[in-house]
Amino acid sequence: MSRFKKIIYVTVGIISLILGFIGIVLPILPTTPFLLLSSFCFVRGSEKINIWFKGSKIYKKHLEEFIREKSMTLKRKIIILIFADTMIIVSMLLVNKPVVTLILLLVIIVKLYYFIFKIKTIKLENN
Repeated sequence: MSRFKKIIYVTVGIISLILGFIGIVLPILPTTPFLLLSSFCFVRGSEKINIWFKGSKIYKKHLEEFIREKSMTLKRKIIILIFADTMIIVSMLLVNKPVVTLILLLVIIVKLYYFIFKIKTIKLENN
């Protein structure tokens, strides 16, 4: 992979990590998707940053169990879905093209299917 792509991955990873930190403090931003994006980007962008991130408290508290168990609380699922669907619907309204609207509707359907049938729902959040 080129150095430029690695820099882009690390940059996007850092931005999503910052948004994940903000999501910890402000409940209107979902923490988990931003931290998942950070993890995805760090794996591709920098082995050193990836090792640091996976050793951090924020990773262990918010992602480690999800990645290992593929489970979330119902509250966390709902917050993520509301945030993601809102962003997709805003995009649909701004673009206002039938093909794009159809694609985005398919994204919502696939996302809902994945969250409902592929991610286990647990009753209590582990602290």
